[in-house]
Parts: sequence; structure tokens; C-alpha cells
Amino acid sequence: MTKIQNLLSSRRKENVSSQPQLVAADQSQSPVRHIAIIMDGNGRWATRRHLPRLAGHKAGVSALRRVVECAADENIEMLSVYAFSTENWHRPRTEVDGLMRLFWETIRSDLEKLHRDGVRLRHLGRLYDLAPDIQQAVRESMDLTKDNTRIGLNVCFNYGGRAELVDAVRQIIADGRQPETISEEMISSYLYTRDLPDPDLVIRTAGEMRVSNFLIWQSAYSEYYATPTLWPDFGREDLLEAVQSFQQRSRKFGRVLPTSV
Repeated sequence: MTKIQNLLSSRRKENVSSQPQLVAADQSQSPVRHIAIIMDGNGRWATRRHLPRLAGHKAGVSALRRVVECAADENIEMLSVYAFSTENWHRPRTEVDGLMRLFWETIRSDLEKLHRDGVRLRHLGRLYDLAPDIQQAVRESMDLTKDNTRIGLNVCFNYGGRAELVDAVRQIIADGRQPETISEEMISSYLYTRDLPDPDLVIRTAGEMRVSNFLIWQSAYSEYYATPTLWPDFGREDLLEAVQSFQQRSRKFGRVLPTSV
């Protein structure tokens, strides 16, 4: 199976007869285990085509299917995707209702295939704010796929980085933790991602250059990659190009690396 260390040497249009050409990466490079994605640009994609915004969100679901398949093929262990933020409730009611319906329909339509493909689903965010039928669908999807090992897919729905920290602090206080015992490790153990690795790479589509309250604790030392590609157009070449950019960087984590001889 193709390894993630084999990457694009040049960017070409993806089609059946012409696949991206991969090159072997330096074995000293850090592997990409966990990629987080801010899936931006659905609305702009639809507007440019004179379509309703919900059509862009539906196209975004198709893009997510492509990316999950590619990531699994490339042995990436985990994806975390920003599907609906705590701030998105302020969007027009018709769009919010459409997103909720699309989320529910996607779980129902894709669950069996995701399970067959070895995808382990997990929800990150405030589940209790969602409608009861959505909560039930989410819990059923996580229970069905909990033992799958091919790739983990964390869907951040009704998620906010600040809300996550607030929830963690509230639970720390409720558990009666003493101030002197609080550490970074303890705080991490109270987050939604408590047993997950931090993302190595955060990708943002649609050319924006902000974190938008996404995994703000976990991505403290993540590498960031921005692309002008709108999320519905994002595919295999885009993902591998982002990974190639990641592997060209030196991750120091605040240290000074020894000079190569």
C-alpha cells in the first residue's frame, strides 16, 4: 500500500487516466498521524454557481468522503473535521436547519459504508445542544464503529475551542481538584479529545488565514497549511500537497535542533 511518505512531485489534474505522481520522502521526516481540517468555502462555492448555500454544504459532504478515503489509503491514522461551530448557530435559521438535517441524513446514509471501510467515528463538541434524534444517531454511530482501526474520523459538530475549555474548567471544579494539582496534562485529560493525539497538521481551505476557534489547545504546536481551494473542490491532490508542505518543515517544539554535519 502506498505510504504517506510518497508524495506529489508535481500537481496535475486528477482523473482516471492521470493519477498524481508520488515521490519517496526522507525517512527522517515526521509522519503525519493526525490531520485536522477547517472545511471552509461551501457557501462561496454555491454562490459562484448561483446555487443555494445548502447545495454547497452537500458538495462539501462529497468532498469529505473523498478525503476520508484518500487519507485512509495513505495510512493517515486520524482526521478531525470542523463541521459546525458553536458560532454557526448565528447563521440564518434556514441554513442552520438545513445543516442539522444534512448532518442527520449523512450519518444515516453513510454509516454502514464507513463501518465496512473500517472508519471509527467520534463526535467532538456539545452533543446535548443538538436535537434528540441527532444525539441518538451520533451515539449509535460511535457505538457501531468504536472497534474499527483503519482510520479515526472525529466530527467536530457544535464544537468551539473556547467552549471546550470552559467545559473542562467546569468539570475540574466540579471534581474538586486543588489549584496546585492542575497541570497541562490534567487540563488535556478533561478535553473532548482527552485520549486523542494532538493534530500534526491543520489545513484550512478557501484561502482564509485564521483558526476560527478550532482545536485551539490541541493545535498549539501543529503546523498550519492554507489553500485557496474551496472545500467542495478539495481532493486527493490537495491533501497530498498539504502533507508534502508539512514534511518540508522542521518541527522544533520550542527547542533548538542540532546542526546537521
